[in-house]
Amino acid sequence: MVETNNTNSLFADARLLYQEAIEQLAQGKIRNAAEKAWGATKRATDALVLARTGAEPRTSGQTNRGLHVLARRDERVAPLMGLYAIRQTYLHGQCFYDGNCEPEDGMEALIRETEQYLFLAETLAEG
Repeated sequence: MVETNNTNSLFADARLLYQEAIEQLAQGKIRNAAEKAWGATKRATDALVLARTGAEPRTSGQTNRGLHVLARRDERVAPLMGLYAIRQTYLHGQCFYDGNCEPEDGMEALIRETEQYLFLAETLAEG
C-alpha cells in the first residue's frame, strides 16, 4: 500500500534535513545538527510507515506505534526500532532539548550514522 508521491516527498525532506545536519556540524553547531538529524530520522520513519501502511503518522506517538507494528510484521524492520529510539533519546532529548551533547564525538557519530538509517528506511519502504 504505497503512497508514492507523499512517500517520496517525506524521504526527500529527510535527506534535506540530513544535509542540513551535516552543514550545522561543519559549523560547529552540534546541538542544531542533532535536531536536524533527529528530524531526518523522524521524517524517514514517517515515510516508511506511510509506504507500508498507506497512512502517514501525524504525531510522534503514531510514528512510534507504526514502527512497532511494522517491526512485528517484518523482522527486517526490527533493527530500526532501536536505532530510532537511540536517536530520539540522545539527539532530540538529551542534546537538543537538554543541551547535553557530551561526549561530542559520540553525538557526532550518531548524527553522521543517520545517513545509514535513511538508506535502510528507504530500502525497507520499497518492500
